[in-house]
Amino acid sequence: MPPLVGAELIQTPVQLYRYLLRCCRQLPTTAMQQHYRHTIRQGYNSHSDEDDPERVQMIIQRAIADADWILDKYTKKK
Repeated sequence: MPPLVGAELIQTPVQLYRYLLRCCRQLPTTAMQQHYRHTIRQGYNSHSDEDDPERVQMIIQRAIADADWILDKYTKKK
């Protein structure tokens, strides 16, 4: 299950970027939020020249799954 509603509607890298930044808001500490925001920004910049639509969709699906795992990891500790 995706961490936020609307994950299945993501089609573009910009939509993914915004979605992942919204996911960061759910992390418990400011330090974690800053760390993952930086990681998201780095990933976006490193894949910004990707032009293969299949590869872009694979990156989107993987990023959503990773966000789900990270949020699940930190929210289960409560």
